[in-house]
Amino acid sequence: MFFVAGAKNTAGKFRDVDLLDKKKTVTALKPGEDRAIFLGLGMILSSVMMFFVLGITILRSYADSVWTEEGVCVVLNSTVTADMNCSYNCGSNCWRVSKYPCLQVYVSINNTGRVSRLSHNEETQDTSSECVFVPRCQKDSVAMHVVVMNISQRLKVNQQVPCYYDPSEQQEAVLLTRLYDHSVVFLSLLWPSCMLTGGVLIIVMVKLTQYLSRLCEEIGKIVR
Repeated sequence: MFFVAGAKNTAGKFRDVDLLDKKKTVTALKPGEDRAIFLGLGMILSSVMMFFVLGITILRSYADSVWTEEGVCVVLNSTVTADMNCSYNCGSNCWRVSKYPCLQVYVSINNTGRVSRLSHNEETQDTSSECVFVPRCQKDSVAMHVVVMNISQRLKVNQQVPCYYDPSEQQEAVLLTRLYDHSVVFLSLLWPSCMLTGGVLIIVMVKLTQYLSRLCEEIGKIVR
């Protein structure tokens, strides 16, 4: 009888120890799971904010651009017409005037006979409706002159250059490059998409772990 009672007491003690270990494990896992869920929600919220910022900046500019067709432009004429004035910052509330040469380039699109003026990108088109490139204004006008002349020399060497044009012909100018093309849009959307996917996966993994833990606990109760 003594041995039986002792064995029962020992089994009861072991059962109590197992229950305490399980409670400690559950207590330890609970804060970790909560932190993981908060991390996943934070990643999802950050990605949504990034999508919003990209939507009103890059995606909007990409969608509003009318230069959607890519073609080949043949350089017909490249001349420096005049010196353009620009202003640069020389300190607090200080602005001074400098000059850069205005390079005008006319091209033929896809050898169709359609002659258009070439512009560097959308910003250049908005800044100047005549010059192919507008350098960053600085005090050293000679440096700006060298930059423009280098562009002129490259266009004379490469008579055919890839360009973007408006298929509806509402815009007469064509662009040498676009600020936001397909690759830029793809790369800008890649990181928030990865963050969103990571946040969702973290939450799904935590929920799956909790489900499996409850399932194992129920199976253990059935076995006992």
